[in-house]
Amino acid sequence: MATTVKVREKYQVTIPEDVRDKIPLKIGERVEVDVREGEIVIRPVLEVPRSQAWFWSKEWQEQIAQSMKDIEKGKVKAFKSVKEARKQLGD
Repeated sequence: MATTVKVREKYQVTIPEDVRDKIPLKIGERVEVDVREGEIVIRPVLEVPRSQAWFWSKEWQEQIAQSMKDIEKGKVKAFKSVKEARKQLGD
């Protein structure tokens, strides 16, 4: 059931407790505010430190997804040692 809230000065609104209980949102975290089909949509946003942003790039995530598929299909090789892996991989 929807809850109504009052728009205050500077267009601030309070997210009702029953809504907060359903979304893991903490004070100080950021949210994204958007308009979709005439409605205001507020969505929690996870910020990623710049030093870790490479991991979340589209290309890296595609490589991770392909790796997971390969693992599921058994397209992996386990090595007994680093020396054996380096020899096999030509390093």
